[in-house]
Amino acid sequence: MKYQTQLIAFLLCAVMALSLGGCTSENKEKKASVSILYGNWAEAIAMSYLANEALLHHDFEVKLTSLEPGLIYGELSKKNSKGDVYLDAWLPNTHKDYWKQYGEKIDIIGKSFDDGTTGLVVPAYMDIQSITELNDHKEALKGKIIGIGSGAGIHAQTLQAIDEYALELEQITSSGPAMVAALEKAYKKQSPIVITGWKPHYKWAQFDLKYLEDPKGIYQKDECTIIARQGFKEDQPEAAQFFANFNLSEEKLYDLMGKVATMGEVPGAKAFYAENKALVDGWFL
Repeated sequence: MKYQTQLIAFLLCAVMALSLGGCTSENKEKKASVSILYGNWAEAIAMSYLANEALLHHDFEVKLTSLEPGLIYGELSKKNSKGDVYLDAWLPNTHKDYWKQYGEKIDIIGKSFDDGTTGLVVPAYMDIQSITELNDHKEALKGKIIGIGSGAGIHAQTLQAIDEYALELEQITSSGPAMVAALEKAYKKQSPIVITGWKPHYKWAQFDLKYLEDPKGIYQKDECTIIARQGFKEDQPEAAQFFANFNLSEEKLYDLMGKVATMGEVPGAKAFYAENKALVDGWFL
């Protein structure tokens, strides 16, 4: 009789496993997932890893993928996009070409930072105030403007600046980290250097820098905009609410970026989240 009872219990459990997915008192639903796309720039990396940390704490599965900005816009515009959201779209100016091509098929859901600026940047110790003076310093600058990736909007703006200001300098294509490394090396020696720069970026907290005046208005103010594939808000309303509220002050963003730069992406984001949990968790409400 004892073995018959055990056999019946086993068979009942097997039936429940087939019909309910397991013989347990609790059957958890599959976790919601969010795919974050980001560019290889300091603020994009820092904000994306902070979002990752917060979403993980709220029982989401998260996938992070680094791509060039053109590929990000293209991916988010697809009907069956493998990405969900991008936190660092520089609109309406720096990324205007990407938005013109893909914007009708992408949703704007928030702003991660309100005061995005770009331009040509030099250390404050350099005796130069305007882009119009750069040709007078071309030999000291070795004929170079240290840039970032060719897919970045600021790269195209700088090509325009070279043309419209008739600059006798060449933009050197590199990456965000390589640009910062070149700046740090020059700064230690107090050597002349001009870079393609933007705010927000932690370099402003590390070095005494200045934008060169831009009388032709080539470099314009933007908002760091959060964009998503169409349908994301309906598919993931809780995550969409989080991104709609995601916004950092300059002070907070520099703190986050500094932690990520010195500690690494995951440890830096964890440290910032731990110190600012009430703020970040409030974005889900």
